[in-house]
Order: sequence, then structure tokens, then C-alpha cells
Amino acid sequence: MKYFFILGSNPTLSSAELAAIFDNTSKLSLIQTNIVILETDQEIMANIIKKIGGTIKFGLIHDEINPGNTNEVLNAIAGFAKPESSEAKFMFGLSSYGKNKTNLKPLAMEFKKLLKESGINSRWVISREPTLSSVVVEQNKLTTDRGVEITIIQFNKKLLLGKTLAVQPFKELSFRDYGRPARDDHSGMLPPKLAQIMINLSGATKASVILDPFCGSGTIITEALLMGYGHIIGADISTKAISDTKTNIAWIEQNFKSRPVNLKLLNSDATQISKHLAPNSVDAIITEPYLGPQRGLFNLEKIIRELERLYSKSLVEFKKILKPNGKIIMIWPSPDLAGLKIINPIPKNLQTNIFIKLTSRQTIIYGREQQKVWREIMVLEK
Repeated sequence: MKYFFILGSNPTLSSAELAAIFDNTSKLSLIQTNIVILETDQEIMANIIKKIGGTIKFGLIHDEINPGNTNEVLNAIAGFAKPESSEAKFMFGLSSYGKNKTNLKPLAMEFKKLLKESGINSRWVISREPTLSSVVVEQNKLTTDRGVEITIIQFNKKLLLGKTLAVQPFKELSFRDYGRPARDDHSGMLPPKLAQIMINLSGATKASVILDPFCGSGTIITEALLMGYGHIIGADISTKAISDTKTNIAWIEQNFKSRPVNLKLLNSDATQISKHLAPNSVDAIITEPYLGPQRGLFNLEKIIRELERLYSKSLVEFKKILKPNGKIIMIWPSPDLAGLKIINPIPKNLQTNIFIKLTSRQTIIYGREQQKVWREIMVLEK
């Protein structure tokens, strides 16, 4: 089976996440700056989209045909996109990806005509762009029994024809980001989807013990909880941060009906964390540490020195409690790595891809437009 993944604003980070999720079970190809094709023997269920932070759409490719023959394209689309029932109005949309966009109007009109001949009343969902946004797909229910988004991808002089299975749950992500009761820009404002990406990059299994030693208001903790991880540890030197994390966990439990299986919260300095946890007891450490003051006047050089000392001392502690081959996914400047190895998170077959952008030390930069602080994400291994 072939699946397509439409990536978010950082294709390098999104590709690394998919490679970590589907490691050794499939073949990944980054065919355009924002499209990954996955070949696998495994069926991928639609609800996986809720656990992948870097993908905005994904779906199944049904056909691969030569372009230029409208009838052939129409027949292929009818084979997988035509509804089985004519009981209610059927909504359909088309999205075209590639340098030379497919002219969608003639194809849409022919598909609408074909549906009418089958006794199916339909409406073509359109937008100003050749690709439908996740919002349009969601609002028009194009991933349900009563709707479909037909995706056309141009690649290697072929048309890949597919059906979108799911789109990123943008409403839920926004609700968890801005609706949570405890938010504190002093201890960090990590977006939930970036927390998901970092958790996936760790390669941790659901049975793994994962730790966030700078848990702040608990974004990584709560996202790990929602993703089904059963052994989660959060720690922070701030008593307010621990209190905020507890508040947000309770809020997640109430709103998403998700309860922790084995959760521990520690009021601990990250540079002293080995006093609370046994040696070689943690599978993955996933964290965004304190990044310095966000506003006001401050001595930048002094702050950088203090942060480098904090991160370097913390890494020494992390190495003590991390299992052999355990991983650290962390955001930071440039501390002493304490003998830990930097891991390139991109699979070898994608490392020379022109769309992949890594720093000189094999890390990934993450940021959004008009964002003042950009994040460098590093993957380390013991």
C-alpha cells in the first residue's frame, strides 16, 4: 500500500518524525517539499493523525496513471471516490499538488455528471487555491462517508490519485494550546504539535519510561498522556510549574477522558535529577528547558553563560539515568554534550534530498513566521 502525507511548515522535522514512527517497517520518499510517500504492508488507520504533529493531511494512494487522459483519470477516481449510497447529498473536493497544477474544473464537472447519472446529488467544494486546506476539508466533512477529498499528485511524469483519510485536528490542538487553564511564558510555551513531534522522534514505545525534566506547565506530559504512553515522569525546579502541570493534567482528563496509567511528578532541579531516579531507568528524555527571560532588560551574554552551564550540568545527570541507547530530544543552544552522541534523525535515503535542511551539526531548526525565538531540536543517544 502507498500512503501520502502532506507535511506542515517544516518538512525536515516532519520527515524525521515520520521516519521515527515507521522505522524499519516501510519505505519513505520525500517527493516534493511538503509531500512524503510511504510504502508499507501495514494498514494505517485514520486516527493516527491525532498523534503526528508534523502532518496536516494523509491519505491512501489508489492509482498511478499517465496524465493527459481525462477519461482514464475520471474512471480511476470513480473507482475509489464514488459513494455507495445516494441517500444524501455527497460533497467532494479536489486538490492538485505539483509544479504544473492539474486543471480541476473539467475533471470536477465530469465527476459531478457521473455522480448525477448514478442518481447521486453532489456538490463540488472549491477554494481559491489548487489545494484544499485542512479547515475546508474538515468543515465540509470530506473525510466521512458523505464526502471525499480527491488528491492528485504529480510525480515522475505520473499522476498519483488518492483519497484523503484524515486531516490534522487543528481545533483540538488549538484548544489544548490556548484553552488549557495554566499557561506560563516564563516556563515555556511549547506548541502541542511540536511536543508530539519530539515524543515521536524519541522512538519510545508505549511501554517506555519517558521523562521531561523541565516540564513547565506540562505540555509534553499531557501530549504523551493523550498519545497513550503509560510510564511518564515530569520534573521541574519550580513548585508553580508542578502545580500548573497538575492543573493541566486534570483539565486533559476532564476534556479528553484520558487518565494517566503510571505518572510521577517531581519537584526537582534537573541538575540533581539522578538523586530521584535510578541509574539506567529512563528510556527517553524529551524536554524544552528554560530558554531564558522572554521580556524586559537583561544581560544577554550572562544569560547565555548561565543557560550553557544549566544544560551541560543537566546532560551529565541525564546520562546517569538514561538506559543504554536511550535518547534525548531537547531544545537548546550549544552545551557540552557530556559524551552523548548527536544522532541524525533523517533516514539515509533522505539525507541528500534537496528538501531536507539540517544544520552543520545535524540538528533541525523549528520556527513560525513572526516568532521571536526559534528552536533548535537535537537528538542525542547514550
